[in-house]
Amino acid sequence: MTGLTTPETRLWTPEGFREDEWSHAESADALSGNGRFILPLQAFLDLDPEVRRSAKERLGVVLQPGDPLEKIVDLLDQLSLVALAFPAFGDGRSFSKGELLRSRYHFTGALRATGQVLVDPLPHMLRLGFDEFEISNPVLMKRLEEGRTGGLGLYYQPAAITETKGPKYSWRRLRNS
Repeated sequence: MTGLTTPETRLWTPEGFREDEWSHAESADALSGNGRFILPLQAFLDLDPEVRRSAKERLGVVLQPGDPLEKIVDLLDQLSLVALAFPAFGDGRSFSKGELLRSRYHFTGALRATGQVLVDPLPHMLRLGFDEFEISNPVLMKRLEEGRTGGLGLYYQPAAITETKGPKYSWRRLRNS
């Protein structure tokens, strides 16, 4: 599947909708061609370490909720993009992985949400440091086209994206727009 070849899925970033430079591939065979590819975890791990290093700018990995994050932690310097799958609304394991990638492991590459990216979780994903989203939900797509990301104006907990502390209370954080 080539990035954004179907009208049902579009790539959104906080700067708006844009064309997707990445394609999902099932195996490392895709690297023999031109372009940028997101590989499943095992296909990425099976690559020769020298191939991973030389193809860094063209190489991403997708982690399913059950895939252990620890498998890529020591290889983050060989990745330009990590995609975290959200296959079902009630499965929040990829939220935790996103937060850990940004706060504990200091991953600075693109962090993409794929799968069931919905209206309510989007503001939380943004606060955790996700910066790319594969959008297929028609309600969310319409809201984003209108420039509405949703969310609350006041937060009590810190997140990967720092927020301005509210007046009088150091534990309140105001949403940065």
